[in-house]
Amino acid sequence: MRLLARRSATTAMSRFSGRALAAACLSLCAASAGAFDTAAREAFLVDFETGAVLIERGADKAVPPASMSKLMTVYMVFRRLRDGALALDDTLPVSEKAWRTGGSKMFVEVDTEVSVEDLLRGIVVQSGNDACVVVAEGLSGSEEAFAAEMNREAREIGLLDSHFTNASGLPDPAHVMSPRDLVRLTRLLIVEFPDFFPYFAETSFSYGGIDQNNRNPLLYADLGADGMKTGYTQAAGYSLTATASREGRRLILVLTGLESARARSQEAARVLGWAFRETRNHTVFEAGEEVAAADVWLGAEKTVPLVAERDVKVTLPRAFSGGLGATLVLESPIPAPIAAGAPVATLRLKGPENRTVEAPLLAGADVGEAGPFGRAAAMLTRLVFGPPSP
Repeated sequence: MRLLARRSATTAMSRFSGRALAAACLSLCAASAGAFDTAAREAFLVDFETGAVLIERGADKAVPPASMSKLMTVYMVFRRLRDGALALDDTLPVSEKAWRTGGSKMFVEVDTEVSVEDLLRGIVVQSGNDACVVVAEGLSGSEEAFAAEMNREAREIGLLDSHFTNASGLPDPAHVMSPRDLVRLTRLLIVEFPDFFPYFAETSFSYGGIDQNNRNPLLYADLGADGMKTGYTQAAGYSLTATASREGRRLILVLTGLESARARSQEAARVLGWAFRETRNHTVFEAGEEVAAADVWLGAEKTVPLVAERDVKVTLPRAFSGGLGATLVLESPIPAPIAAGAPVATLRLKGPENRTVEAPLLAGADVGEAGPFGRAAAMLTRLVFGPPSP
């Protein structure tokens, strides 16, 4: 199918094939699922693959994260492990400060050394504040220096509403994270560290003869949960960052400010259950599939196919029955020569509330320059009839 656009213009794609248009109409209504309510003070629920926001309440509000900020401490350790600056069997010393740190504990003993792997499990499974201090002091010399490093790294990875003053999440008015930052950090932990991510699914860990269970209640429910971290302080309330996967689809959820551990467990299960049940992911176009064709200026071919760079997947309510606008954004006609695989256009899909999804389109074939006769004919046609109309 042929689609034309004025130079630097967006053109309605009114001539999609029947299959393509049907798929497109399934694509951009994820936001309408956000009518679902929650008892959480702040809430942010996102589809891992499409980025669709299913629930959003106070997503950019910087709030006390409590032990959920341990995810950043773990990220710092994972990064060193990945880069070869640290090994799982390395040991770190336990200071008196670490030993005396209150709250949830791994129960490390002063003047001993603990392996990095045990410390990771002590943080992830047992939520050990003492283990966090051991890591901070062992890697940066002091907890204050480690917190400064956390803040630098947070800026690098795009955590825009987070500030850390310690490694554990113990109460401090200046120690904050937003739900959006927690979702982003969870995504990075999953994507960047697949070899270490399974630590978050462990339900128990024993150290020094003391058995402790993972505080994440979703790991014990039939929800497909395999991470991430609970948190509680008086200021934070009962909070949770969670991720779960069913039938190849993953969600990431943050809830804060709930009244009890029971309410946190029930609400998280209710929200995830609703999202998996009532929303679905759909593939609009597969990677390499032709989406449209664009005019070529002074080329050996009159048009060039435009193909999807990657799978175009979107999320929508299960009961969706609405429509979608689709436009093609490009410079048209595209001047030859054109190399196959070159980015030449953008597919923009618009759903209810003007929510949009954009996907890059690539040239699907090489198009060389026209010969002298073809160039002359094209110039004459343009002179007589003007540029192509959308």
